[in-house]
Amino acid sequence: MPLPKRRHSNQRTRKRRTHYKLTHHPAMIPSFEKPGEFALLHHVDQSTGRYKGRQVFEIEDETPQDNG
Repeated sequence: MPLPKRRHSNQRTRKRRTHYKLTHHPAMIPSFEKPGEFALLHHVDQSTGRYKGRQVFEIEDETPQDNG
């Protein structure tokens, strides 16, 4: 299999990769928890408290409690 004689420069590599972003948005993936919505990569869903299908933290009730 042929090999390149010289190393490609960073600029040449980055020029080639400029079109990669047009095919997909790398920071967003479809959410399996809520169909039809997207989720950020490497982020916990604040509304459910889940990350990669696991429960990471419990969601507290937002109803005010009367302590009087």
